[in-house]
Amino acid sequence: MTSITVFDGAETIGGTKIYLQERDNGLFLDFGMNFKKYGQYFQEFLKERPTRGIHDLIHLNLIPKLNIYRQDLIPSDLNISLYPSLKVDAILLSHAHMDHFGNISLLDPNIPIIASPKTIVLLKGILDSSKASLSNEVAYFFEKNPADDNRVLRSGSKVGKCRTFYSAFSYLDSMEKFLSTCVKRYKEFEREKLYSLDEFSTSFEIKAFEVDHSIYGAIGFIVSGDNTVAYTGDFRLHGKLGDKSKSFIKSAKDASILIIEGTRATREDINESEDIVFNNCLDVVKNSKDLIVADFSARNFERLETFREIANKVERTLLITPKNAYLLKALEMVDGINRLKNVVIYNSLKVKSPNWEENYLKNKEDVNYLNPIDIAKEPNRYILCFSLFDLKNLLDIKPTNGTYIYSSSEAFEEESEFDFIRLSKWLEYFGFKIYGFKIVEEGERLKPVFSKGFHASGHASQKDIRWAIETIDPDVIIPVHTDNPRWFAENFEKTNLLKDGENFTK
Repeated sequence: MTSITVFDGAETIGGTKIYLQERDNGLFLDFGMNFKKYGQYFQEFLKERPTRGIHDLIHLNLIPKLNIYRQDLIPSDLNISLYPSLKVDAILLSHAHMDHFGNISLLDPNIPIIASPKTIVLLKGILDSSKASLSNEVAYFFEKNPADDNRVLRSGSKVGKCRTFYSAFSYLDSMEKFLSTCVKRYKEFEREKLYSLDEFSTSFEIKAFEVDHSIYGAIGFIVSGDNTVAYTGDFRLHGKLGDKSKSFIKSAKDASILIIEGTRATREDINESEDIVFNNCLDVVKNSKDLIVADFSARNFERLETFREIANKVERTLLITPKNAYLLKALEMVDGINRLKNVVIYNSLKVKSPNWEENYLKNKEDVNYLNPIDIAKEPNRYILCFSLFDLKNLLDIKPTNGTYIYSSSEAFEEESEFDFIRLSKWLEYFGFKIYGFKIVEEGERLKPVFSKGFHASGHASQKDIRWAIETIDPDVIIPVHTDNPRWFAENFEKTNLLKDGENFTK
């Protein structure tokens, strides 16, 4: 008998937490942060209190009320022993987007993670290059200790604890060295051995398959026990690795239960692909005479490759941020591919570079930096990969005009629309011509309107979701990662709709 509980993500895009159980064995399929639920209580200057551990998240129902969390995150006035204690043999992590991994950091560190090697190094790279928080301490963490008032937690150990990883695919020896290197200043850690998936012991048979998504390393899973369960994670068919997704779907034909994402289930189908994005952006770049800024999602390395190819075609140099460069260097540890070839790193004005940058980027023979003053001398030679949060660096380059290409997802919430109004003010200040969106007046407020053809979604279209379901032809369909699960019920009789916390047994 197979039991499936969707603890989160049943009716929202993201926050996926799916528990699969048979007898005494249990697995979580992802354990992500639910941005929509967090956004009901928190925003940029109103956040959960790290000194209270998981206290705030439990009381606001932002994480499931379960007894599976890190002991050092439980203050004295929170008793989680009252909650169910699940048997969790492992977390099957589909990819390195925070809406799928952002709450793993809260879990008991004895629970191992099964993921692709690219996802594993990205988890470490993201943590290395960011300020540690309760949402990104996945690859390793530093235990907290009770303060004098034991309801309050403070930073404690300087020796980090590392989680155990099982890699779904093969990797180079350099990956283990990267994982064992601590770049946090004045801190260190010892990590356990990195294992391969075939060394993982469980009554389930677990198979991982590469799928196409907007981040490298995304995988889908087929888990076999009393029943065979296929879990897509986030996937698409229209990217450069679309054939990988198709191969996974065809391999899942024996699955009796399909857990499938439905981000775009009710959205209008459009003709999109990375090739269309390439051609549209190339046309804009060819007709631009000044500095070009390309804005796309953080860690969308496929889009970065698109702009690298465009830059080569028009004989411009692609400039990226140090954080993206570090993550590309992390990926190199898996497969040996130098992704910094023909790319230059933007050298922002700062007092001192962080350890991760000093150790892996600065003064390396295969890594090149460029200062803003040099960009300002010949701005027409460069394509600069900047997001809204990087645009303040343009104050050091001081361009008087230029071209901005927005190549990322649309804003679907009012809060995000404010970011685009703010973005347009920055671009207006520097005299940039904007492609990919425009600000219009609607009623008494301003809002962005987006142009088609400058972005290809990381998620399957409605047509491709239909194809996946019809190809697998499961006995049961469980939609997740969607804000309209009813679409599945209206179109497929085998759909079983679950709300967060509800259980299905077969």
